[in-house]
Amino acid sequence: MGYGKWDDDTYTAAKTFRAARGVDDFGYTSAMYTQPRDQWKADPILDPLGVTVRECRDSTGHPESLPIAVLFDVTGSMGAVPRIMQNKLGKLRGLLQRKGYADDPQILFGGIGDADSDRVPLQVGQFESGNAMDAQLRTIFLEGNGGGQKSESYELAAYFMARHTATDAWDKRGHKGYLFIIGDELNKARLSARHVRTVIGDDLDRDVTVESVYRELERRWNVYFVLPNQSAYYHDPEIAEHWQRLLGERFLKLDDPGAVCELIALTVGMGEDRIDLGEGLADLRDVGSAAEADTVGHALAALGAARAPVAVSPLPIDPAGSDDVSFT
Repeated sequence: MGYGKWDDDTYTAAKTFRAARGVDDFGYTSAMYTQPRDQWKADPILDPLGVTVRECRDSTGHPESLPIAVLFDVTGSMGAVPRIMQNKLGKLRGLLQRKGYADDPQILFGGIGDADSDRVPLQVGQFESGNAMDAQLRTIFLEGNGGGQKSESYELAAYFMARHTATDAWDKRGHKGYLFIIGDELNKARLSARHVRTVIGDDLDRDVTVESVYRELERRWNVYFVLPNQSAYYHDPEIAEHWQRLLGERFLKLDDPGAVCELIALTVGMGEDRIDLGEGLADLRDVGSAAEADTVGHALAALGAARAPVAVSPLPIDPAGSDDVSFT
């Protein structure tokens, strides 16, 4: 995937058309809510069950494809963040390309829920370069439930991204992609083999430690967990400690959820060594995001100071041990 070219006029015209007719930007969600809950399901283009691979490939029009994946927690109040992202998608593209942060970005969107309680616990789209990414984002089902256990199935999404993606950036150039998980809770205690079988379709024969999943994921992806100020967990030390243990300084707290696009763009630009933090914040002010510059600057302060690849502390192997060997 990843063909096509982004066009701001097409994006704006479609958004204006929907607004004029009172059509919800997230029309698939509106349609699902008219159905009984036992009929809720992911749109086929986002359903991970039986998917072999989501691909980010080079093409004549995009010879240096850079994979960027954004997976949203769509439970509870977190369902507002995809709407914020969709509303500012043109600005994200503008920062990535017109400001030169990435030559050929290809963006994949997806949704994360709770595999213990939700009808649609995981949705994963395609890598797109053009306006199809807007349609993909708007097709995510914002289920809005969650299990209420202070955890969602982030580890299930991490497993999918580790095992079911392929990118020319890595295969040809040894270059990692960027994965942003946007949420406000913990991973489940372990990756459930039952969840993998029922949601993704892989015949995993035993549960796996969360640490093992993220170790494998980070071989090909720069992984960030973004905690927006969207719920009571924003100040919860357990959430921060959990994600800092897994990802180190790539756990990012975002005071203003409205700055999520700007945060992603600057993180990529810094990761690609196209800008430093100061230059990125100046770019935000230049494109009319002065209000977002302060909150993004605060969220990225540690990364901006380091600039070098972030070192993540070694993670302990689960004492049970045998599942880690079979997973890796």
